[in-house]
Amino acid sequence: MGQLLLVRHGQASFGADDYDVLSPTGWEQGRRLGAHLAAAGVAPTALLRGTMRRHRETLEAMCEGAGWSTPVDEDGRWDEFDHLGVIARFPDLPADPHTLDRRTFQALFERASARWTGGGFDGEYDESFRDFGARASAALADAVARAGSGQTAVVVTSGGVVGLVAAGLLGAAGDALPETWQRLNTVAVNSGVTRVLVGPRGTRLLTFNEHEHLGGELLTYR
Repeated sequence: MGQLLLVRHGQASFGADDYDVLSPTGWEQGRRLGAHLAAAGVAPTALLRGTMRRHRETLEAMCEGAGWSTPVDEDGRWDEFDHLGVIARFPDLPADPHTLDRRTFQALFERASARWTGGGFDGEYDESFRDFGARASAALADAVARAGSGQTAVVVTSGGVVGLVAAGLLGAAGDALPETWQRLNTVAVNSGVTRVLVGPRGTRLLTFNEHEHLGGELLTYR
């Protein structure tokens, strides 16, 4: 049996000019996670990540903490959906949503995401929720192929992708998929780990959002 570890990136820079940069907290979350996994005996046979800077920096921090030197493969299918584009297309949008506090922004994000996942306005978005799901499923299939018996593949990606993969493995489909995805996505912890088992009985979700390596101010959601 093999395993696939899906890691949500560390805390990015909410409210900064460039969100796609890890905060100091995000760097420490990555180092803590790497050290935690190494102490647990995790020795990845494959390391993968999306193309976003927060993915790269999180994996760099993890490798620093763990002492891993496994070659890294980049795959854009693990990138997050365009959450800013989704928010920008929401009706009655505040003049500048980035000036909102975290709680208000989260509420806006959830409402905008619900509109996007509903499928009734697909033509307004560069990537529909359906297409997002298709690329996440394809990325998962290729990663699973690299997590054969006795192997461990570690993927650094984003909360939306992790939530969608987890929802699918839980059997959510049709109208239940967007609702399940929203519930999982809103509780995803920065640097949280989701474990997927790969074996003769198929690909199965073992855990979602592990974060015992965090505590105090290092436990963040956005």
